[in-house]
Amino acid sequence: MKMNGNNNELSALKGEDLERGGQHPEEIRKRRDNTIPRRIKRIFIMFVLFGIVGALAGLVWYFLGWISLVQLVLVAIVAFIASGGRYRWFYVAACTVKRDVTALYRFVKLILQSRFYARKNYSIIDIFRENVKKHPNKVALIFEGREWTFQEIEDYSNKVANVFKNHGYQKGDAVALLLDNRPEFVCLWLGLAKLGIIIPLINYNLRDQSLLHSFSVAKATAIIFGTELNDAMKEIAGSLKSNVELYRWSESSSNEATNLLGKNLSALIAEASADPPVVGEKLNYTDRLLYIYTSGTTGLPKAAVITTARYVFLPAAIHHLAGFSRKDRYYTPLPLYHTAGGCVVMGQMIIFGSTVVIRKKFSATSYFADCQKYECTVAQYIGEMCRYILSTPPKPEDRQHKVRLVFGNGLRPQIWKEFVDRFGIRQVAEFYGATEGNANIVNIDNTFGAIGFVSRIVPWVYPISIIKADPMTGEPIRNSKGLCEVCGPDEPGVFIGKIINNDPSREFLGYVDQKASEKKVVRDVFKKGDAAFLSGDLVVSDEFGYLFFKDRTGDTFRWKGENVSTMEVEAIVSNLVNYRDCVVYGVQIEGTEGRVGMAAILDENNTLDLNVLAEGLKNKLPSYARPHLIRRLEKVDVTGTYKLKKVDLQKEGFEPKKIKDRLYYLSNGKYEELTQEAYEAIQSGKIRF
Repeated sequence: MKMNGNNNELSALKGEDLERGGQHPEEIRKRRDNTIPRRIKRIFIMFVLFGIVGALAGLVWYFLGWISLVQLVLVAIVAFIASGGRYRWFYVAACTVKRDVTALYRFVKLILQSRFYARKNYSIIDIFRENVKKHPNKVALIFEGREWTFQEIEDYSNKVANVFKNHGYQKGDAVALLLDNRPEFVCLWLGLAKLGIIIPLINYNLRDQSLLHSFSVAKATAIIFGTELNDAMKEIAGSLKSNVELYRWSESSSNEATNLLGKNLSALIAEASADPPVVGEKLNYTDRLLYIYTSGTTGLPKAAVITTARYVFLPAAIHHLAGFSRKDRYYTPLPLYHTAGGCVVMGQMIIFGSTVVIRKKFSATSYFADCQKYECTVAQYIGEMCRYILSTPPKPEDRQHKVRLVFGNGLRPQIWKEFVDRFGIRQVAEFYGATEGNANIVNIDNTFGAIGFVSRIVPWVYPISIIKADPMTGEPIRNSKGLCEVCGPDEPGVFIGKIINNDPSREFLGYVDQKASEKKVVRDVFKKGDAAFLSGDLVVSDEFGYLFFKDRTGDTFRWKGENVSTMEVEAIVSNLVNYRDCVVYGVQIEGTEGRVGMAAILDENNTLDLNVLAEGLKNKLPSYARPHLIRRLEKVDVTGTYKLKKVDLQKEGFEPKKIKDRLYYLSNGKYEELTQEAYEAIQSGKIRF
């Protein structure tokens, strides 16, 4: 009776009770019925998740030991508590576990290979000679139709080593190399490395003070240069120290023009023995091997230290993590004096015994034609290359190649899909890394626009982070304890890598200049006494740990109270003007806070339609992010790694009487010519943006 009375009472719920949240018993019964299968489904999902986590734990225990497994469990517990007891962390883990397990497996292979070489104390020459012994007649390099076998490279580099040994050079000396792209470039530095000589690889585009600085900072006692750079060397020869020897190299050993500097190295090599040189001092895995210079976008180039351990790690990391194969054939038109071409790709030949096709200089029209001609399966890009290639007219050869994967850094998300669709690319392995840094990551699963990821399950396995920082200065923002704070998902910050000495993946070797090295280190990061490499790049992560490049600190500017990413604006402007070179930066106006946006656009043939640009920017960008000033350029300065230079443009500002290029300003939604009178009106506040 009591039960029935309760049922009647429930049945008599009034309309206002239902509106306030009361429920009819029939609805409650239906919900309870539907709850049973949902609970069963949830239980099943949880069992699957626990099974996956258990498998991952087993892998961690097997490869990294029980201490790492305990750390993994603690991370899971802390994450669960931090999430307020919600299951979102487990959902993210379930979505990313395949990626993380794949990466962990590949990373373990990388670490095992590095530790094997370290335990054996191999030099780069020991590693290369293993490949020479395995397949002496295999093609190692292809250049302008000519094939070089591993044995030919071994013989030529032996000759180089014997020449410099006979001239008194020994381990620890520095001999600079200034030569354009060709197989002999690799042979020359390999030959010098056989004596333990450190080789500064010099950018052949440098002139005057920049060139002299590069030699001086490396303390080079000799310089090898190509005869095509004889004039550049003449300009600085009188400023070199008296003890610096000059050696000229040319394709012909009989080139004896009277106006050439230095000794005829080609003739000396032709007469030298091809037998392996007898070296008194042991070459080690931790020895300095190369000095590779920064691109110089913000000043004079800085010489980064590359040891054998570092040289092995760079190409091995991309090889394992991106899923390369020893059977792949690589194509690179990048300069061999830089890390991307000289280490990452050339290392595939030296360390893994693969074939590499090199080109003297990059050509947008010949890029995929070369890949087709030489049957390449992996191709490299950097900087603005993909945009240049995309700007070429479509042709049948665009997809008539065997390239399965392209890799590099600098492919903008705004053209990513168009690029892979047009050229039929199955996988893009965008990576991030600095020559001198230890924060290197790779997009291993073809995620659109990502430069890599940080695991949400086991972030400590590869300790890189995004910390809160001032986007204009890059200075870390610290909490009340004086420590840095990690950014959350969708929160931009500066990318850092924890420094662990004697670990090739984590150590920071820095530059030859120790003062410059110290500027790239941030201390007391997450605890007192720790240290990390400060990349100077703004990066953002999503919920699943994927990382996306935002901008360089210092390039981002603030206008109307909003931060403006120059990289994002450059990509949009470039797309609107048919992939022309475009540089965006902020310039100062007297009496205003922040900087107003300015775009310098290449317009060699005076075909830039400013009305179309203004309308496109109105539709694509908020008002504060639109460039209010335009500069038509006849020429754009580009670094050797195809990055656009903006520092000088920013310093020049926008005063018409000081700039020969045509200038424009945004007025009532249209770009008008900027006269000196209009400039003064802007600076005085009569014209406001």
